[in-house]
Amino acid sequence: MLAACTPKATVDCTVAQAPGSRIVVSQLDMNVYKLLDTVRTDAFGRVRFNVDVKAGDPEFVYLFYNKTKIASLLLEPGMRVNVKADTLGNFDVDGSPESIKLRDREIAYARFQKELDATMDPSELSRIYIKHYRDDIKYVMANMTSLTVVPVLFEQLDTYTPVFSQNSDAVLFRKVCDTLGMVYPESRYLKALEAETARREKAFKLQYLVDSAEEKGYPDLNMPDISGRRVLLSELGSKVILLHFWDSSDATHKMFNLDVLMPQWERWHDKGFEIYAVDVNPDKSTWASVVRAQKLPWINVNDGRGVTSSAVALFNVTTVPSSFLLAGGSMETKDISGADALQKELQRLLK
Repeated sequence: MLAACTPKATVDCTVAQAPGSRIVVSQLDMNVYKLLDTVRTDAFGRVRFNVDVKAGDPEFVYLFYNKTKIASLLLEPGMRVNVKADTLGNFDVDGSPESIKLRDREIAYARFQKELDATMDPSELSRIYIKHYRDDIKYVMANMTSLTVVPVLFEQLDTYTPVFSQNSDAVLFRKVCDTLGMVYPESRYLKALEAETARREKAFKLQYLVDSAEEKGYPDLNMPDISGRRVLLSELGSKVILLHFWDSSDATHKMFNLDVLMPQWERWHDKGFEIYAVDVNPDKSTWASVVRAQKLPWINVNDGRGVTSSAVALFNVTTVPSSFLLAGGSMETKDISGADALQKELQRLLK
């Protein structure tokens, strides 16, 4: 009885060129096709089938004939959709305005790919890309409440390059997410778009930090200390700063704190030397315990993200410990990997 009450959409499809043939019905599962059913046309190429569609969660459904996609549909509960398709991928649809939009955008995307394949001229490729990119933006802006914008936003130039490849596109993605969230809050396609939007916003923010860091000569950091207070690297005001990446779970790093960093801090701190120590151990309780046990007097920060911290990415840290000397608004390039090298540079900069 419950199964009988499941909301459905009904599709009447005619493929006149394929009587008595198998048609594969697939559902878009994020970025792959998931098999829903296999149906067979009658002697006139006609077939009817139902698709379960939850209220508030429209489904992208695709029909295939011999691995050729012959129709793309966006279905909602209670719809009765009529499709007339051929075996080459051309189709008309009645009863679903959203499916018509989806078809038209797929035609535009196919035309774009064909134009790209037809030339090797860099200036022409650029012109084709910019035109399609702008057309996509116009479509998305005019159809914010339509789920058909989701596949548009996920269009690819190739396997590794999205059409929406600018970090600033995160602004458009967020606007779409917020708008669709009011119309289809339960849609799993919206959830996938939300995850992609969050990733893009992080990249956009990172790019902004890198760009704004050009004036200072190094990327800025704003991370919490053991009391939870955020400490901005650029506002320390010291003449020389040692930016030190370490791991509080490593015994050798703890020894380095006491054997190398502590003597240098005690000798040079009053003359304008500070240490900004970034711990990459995601266990913040262990980190705080080590800082307190060793009575480390300098700035100690940890955002709890371990090696995925934006600080690690900003300074391209591949191994720990790693240290950078910052002086006069710029990053020093001299080698400071050993205690003697560090002391020599501090003597030069703080004499």
